[in-house]
Amino acid sequence: MRTHLGLKAGAAVAVMALLASCSQNTAPEDGEPDAGSLDTFYSQQLNFVDCAPPATNLPPGETDASQMEYQCARMEVPLDYMNPAGETAEIALSRIPARSADPIGSIVLNPGGPGFSGTEFAATTAGAWAQSDVTDRFDLVGFDPRGVGASTPAVNCFDDDEREADAISAAISVLPHAVSENSTREFYENCAAGSGGENALAHLGTRDVARDMDVMRAALGDEELTYAGASYGTRLGAVYAEMFPENVRALVLDGAMDPFAGTKERRVQQADGMQRAFDELAKFCATQPDCALGSDPAQATEVFHSLVRPLVDAPLPGADGRELTFTKAIGGVVLGLYSQEAWQPVIMSLAQLRDGRGDPLIALNDIYQGRNSTNGTYANTLEATGAINCIDEERHSPAEESALIRAVFDASPFVDSGRSVESARDTCEVWPVEPTLGYPYATEIEGLPDTLTVSVTGDALTPHQGAVNLADALGGSLLTVEGEQHGAIVAGNACTDDIVADYLIDLVTPSDDSRCVL
Repeated sequence: MRTHLGLKAGAAVAVMALLASCSQNTAPEDGEPDAGSLDTFYSQQLNFVDCAPPATNLPPGETDASQMEYQCARMEVPLDYMNPAGETAEIALSRIPARSADPIGSIVLNPGGPGFSGTEFAATTAGAWAQSDVTDRFDLVGFDPRGVGASTPAVNCFDDDEREADAISAAISVLPHAVSENSTREFYENCAAGSGGENALAHLGTRDVARDMDVMRAALGDEELTYAGASYGTRLGAVYAEMFPENVRALVLDGAMDPFAGTKERRVQQADGMQRAFDELAKFCATQPDCALGSDPAQATEVFHSLVRPLVDAPLPGADGRELTFTKAIGGVVLGLYSQEAWQPVIMSLAQLRDGRGDPLIALNDIYQGRNSTNGTYANTLEATGAINCIDEERHSPAEESALIRAVFDASPFVDSGRSVESARDTCEVWPVEPTLGYPYATEIEGLPDTLTVSVTGDALTPHQGAVNLADALGGSLLTVEGEQHGAIVAGNACTDDIVADYLIDLVTPSDDSRCVL
């Protein structure tokens, strides 16, 4: 499953609320933009004004953004940095000002995805760090990367009815997958029509966003960038370091993507991590009364298939005319693999499924998919994930894509629908521009100051070895955190928080043997 790589902080706390109630190297771009032609963007003045903060749904005891000063602004950037006089994009920003009168500067934040809203993540981070000296010394600045959230143009490939019918799954997963060249062309044409045209889709990649971040650094008045990124945000931070090493002050990279792993290797590694996390969930379930996965964890995948595979042909009716499909069931369970805190709601939902009720799993999948429970609208997070990946990831022939999906199912059999994958195709197959990221990336960087990579040993989405590899590639420090969770910097862990604060404020990095426990 091509799972999006976000920290899912909002999703994690929403699940906790439920719990409480129950190596190809592609050259990036030819040439570099003329620095003088970008002066207008670098020298722009950002107009931050007070605005309504998002609902962060933080656990009891943490500070909600509504209790803080919360500001919004918009920043103009070239849509195509090779043509700065052409079309522009607007990047949505949020800021929680530092509490002290003389702050060090700004910390730019990204929660991952690609496709998650950084404006919302700023509020979540401010709440999680409310008692930290970091929020005294820094403005916290979130942004919605180009194509995402409130930035414009924003990716829009499907309407809400199509999202409800699982149309997005072909773009970001293998459940189901594109099965013809026409279906891949339809995906691209839908995205282009709803997202500002072909030129907008051509410039969504990580390297474009890294350039936006450098404009943001200057517009915020910082000579050097201080940055904290989670999950895919670690790729973004690493690529920024590669492109602008002289402009880096500090980088915190949490739940790291492996810069050496190409698309196929990374997806198989992730699938292996997800199966390991599913197996751990099954072991925990087996200790609970009336576990729907059975008392023998070794048989849990087979039992799970007996529960969810019938949904492929016969979705389970739910409330308000909705249905629990196989895809929605998988999404609900995958959400639970982001954190051990979410295991209990997943176990309870599987017991309900066994008894013929699908609404609890539908609710978990709604969190995963970014569906508004009040009006039934969907965030564009996953659509942005698919479109951004088409610019970042390596392309596959139909034979290569089928082989990859089979390898993913071999590594993570619990997500296998049991259907043939021989006709699968890469959903980015007909994208008219080549990927611009390149693999490996962020290697052999000269002049980069010390960085801090943070990694949880039981991270299902970004396995620990990837963080080891990233820290080594950057020549930086690594903080290992023992636990079962995707990411650690907003987990409310005192050990991790203190080390991160020391680094961000005083640029002090931990010793090589430093470890924290969630």
